[in-house]
Amino acid sequence: MNTQTKPWVKGHAAFYYEKSKPWVRGLAGMLFPPVCVQCRGLVEAGPYGHICAACARQIEFVRPPHCTTCGHPYYGEVQGERMCPHCQGLAPAYREGRTAVLLKGPIRAMVHELKYHHGLHVMEDVTAIFRQVPALGEWVRGAVLVPVPLHPRKERERGYNQSQLLAECLVRIAGGGTQAAALLRRIEDTQSQTYHDRHTRLANLKNAFALAPGAAITPAQHYLLVDDVFTTGSTLNSCARVLRRTGCLNLDVLTFGHG
Repeated sequence: MNTQTKPWVKGHAAFYYEKSKPWVRGLAGMLFPPVCVQCRGLVEAGPYGHICAACARQIEFVRPPHCTTCGHPYYGEVQGERMCPHCQGLAPAYREGRTAVLLKGPIRAMVHELKYHHGLHVMEDVTAIFRQVPALGEWVRGAVLVPVPLHPRKERERGYNQSQLLAECLVRIAGGGTQAAALLRRIEDTQSQTYHDRHTRLANLKNAFALAPGAAITPAQHYLLVDDVFTTGSTLNSCARVLRRTGCLNLDVLTFGHG
């Protein structure tokens, strides 16, 4: 008998764990104590379910002052305009970009768990982290959150779109008429962007996105593109151009991590 658990089984188990009642999760926690996504040590009681107290101290929340294009923080005293090396030369097709945390330590491990190991259970901690970002709920409230789409092949393999999960998480946090809408689709099955520079990423993403069938844009509405990570901004900017061409005038971007 093959005792290896299939990835999609792990993913669906995590999904049902998140949707279960508190007492069920408590019982599961006693029988199978959670381990830290980074150091693999046991996680005691604390603000996070899958990050231990020692690793949690490594989380770097982004607070002002920060770059208004990509959200990366500025360090030290800031006077006047300042060039950001993380998005220099991007020429954004959107108004403002923000990010919650830097993609380091336990945050990097959490994103990898979600994207590559069907780790839906980490969404519990993603929600907790989003709630700790100053004024994030106010900024998001009332907006239409547009997740960056995966190609259908990639979404079938993964079982979900992590950007869609992030958008739905933000809707629950912000409330007040906030909604998530899949207004975009990915029409080109591009190769992974992970190890490419900005120039190559831009070439890969040319004409990769389009407006979803039946999608309608209201020019006065506030739209927020949502993605897991801001690296060079190429993916987000490609999506932003599609929305701009269809009349989206009030457009910002938000990512969970930057790095």
